[in-house]
Amino acid sequence: MSDATTTTTQGPGTPPAPSSPETAEGRGSRLLREITTGNAAISVLAVVLALVVSGLLIGFTDTSVQGTLGYFFSRPADFFQAFWAAVGGSYSSLFQGAIYNFRVDGFAAGIRPLTETLNYAVPLIAAGLGVAVAFRVGLFNIGARGQMLMASAAAGWVGFSFHLPLAVHLPLALAAGIAAGALWGGIVGLLKARTGAHEVILTIMLNYIAFYLLAFMLRTQGLLQAPGSANPKSPATLDTAILPDLFGARYNLNWGFVLVIVITAVVWWLINRSTLGFRFRAVGENPHAARTAGMNVKNIYLYAMLISGALAGVAGSTQVLGTLTSGFTSGIDAGIGFDAITVALLGRSRPWGVFGAGVLFGALKAGGYSMQAANGVPIDIVLVVQSLIVLFVAAPPLVRAIFRLPAPGLRPVRKAPIKEAVVTK
Repeated sequence: MSDATTTTTQGPGTPPAPSSPETAEGRGSRLLREITTGNAAISVLAVVLALVVSGLLIGFTDTSVQGTLGYFFSRPADFFQAFWAAVGGSYSSLFQGAIYNFRVDGFAAGIRPLTETLNYAVPLIAAGLGVAVAFRVGLFNIGARGQMLMASAAAGWVGFSFHLPLAVHLPLALAAGIAAGALWGGIVGLLKARTGAHEVILTIMLNYIAFYLLAFMLRTQGLLQAPGSANPKSPATLDTAILPDLFGARYNLNWGFVLVIVITAVVWWLINRSTLGFRFRAVGENPHAARTAGMNVKNIYLYAMLISGALAGVAGSTQVLGTLTSGFTSGIDAGIGFDAITVALLGRSRPWGVFGAGVLFGALKAGGYSMQAANGVPIDIVLVVQSLIVLFVAAPPLVRAIFRLPAPGLRPVRKAPIKEAVVTK
C-alpha cells in the first residue's frame, strides 16, 4: 500500500484569526475620528449633495412649478423651465446676497454682501475651532453655547462697566471673555479627567446652567441689567471696548475677522507643530496607547477643554464687542454654539478647513435673507441645507457610494496564485 501525505500552504488571502471584540467606547471613538478627520473630498461632495437636494425642495415647493404639473405630459418643457427658473433664481439671489450684488452700481457697493458673509463667519469660525480642538482629542464638546454665553457676560460686563482707554479697555474685555469661556470649558475637562463623567452630558447641562444664569443676571439690577430698565437687557458697550471697523463704517465687518485669522493660524500651529498638539492627536487616536507611552491623558482632557472653551469665548466676546454693541440679551449666542458643531464636522477638525466651513455657513446665513426677500423662499431652507450637510458628512460611505469613490486606503486586490497540493508517496 502507498502512504499518501498531502501538504497545503495557506495563501496570503486567508483572513486572520478573529480578534477580541471592540468595546463600545472604542467603536464610538473610531466613528468620531472617521467623521471628523476623514477625506476632505467628502466634505466638498457633501455640500454639493446638500445643494442638489435643497434645489429639488425649492423647485417642487414653488407654486409656478406646481402649476405646471397639472399638464406635465402635454407640455413637459414648461415644467423644466419653471423648475430651472425657481432653483436658478433662488441660488442666484443666494450668491448676490452672500458674495457680490450685480444689481447695484459700483464695486464698493457690490462687494458689501461679502463683508456681511465674513461678519457672520467670525463667531462661527472661532466657536468651530473650539469644537474642532475637542474633536482632535476624542471629546465631543457640544457646550460651545454655554461657553459663548459666559464669555459674552464677562466681556459685556467689562465692556460697559469701566471707563478706560481703548488700548486697555478692548484687550481687557476680550481677555475677560476668553477667560470666562475657558473656565466654563475647563469645568467639563476637570470633571471628565477626575471623575470620568461623560463630556456630552456635562456640556448639555452646563448649556442650560449658563443660559438661565445669564437670564437671571440680565434681570437683576447691579449685575448685567441696564440701570433704570425693566427689560432683561444689558447696557450698551462703551466705545472704548468696541472692535473697530475693518473697512470703515460703510461695512459691518470689524477687526474680529483679523482676530479669527490669527487664532486659526495659532490653532494650526498648536495642533500640527507643537508638542502639546502631538499629545492631543495621540490621545485622540488611541488614549490607551497614549497612556502606555507615558502621557497623562487626564491632563490632556483638561487642557483640551480649556482651549476649546477659550476659543468659544472668542466667539462670544466678538458678539458683544463687535456685532451687538447696543446691549445684549440671553439670546446673544444666536444658535452659533450648535452651528459650530456642523462647522467643525464640515471642516474635518482641520483649522483651515474649519475656517473655510465657517465662511461657507456665513454665506448661507447672509444669502438666505436675500433669497427669501427676492424669491419668497423660506429662510428655513438654509437650515435644511445645513442639516443635509451634517447628514452627508456623517455618512461618508453614502457619499462614496453615490459618487462611486473607493474607500480610503483600499487597494486593488490581487488574486493569490493557487498552489497545488504536494503528494508524497
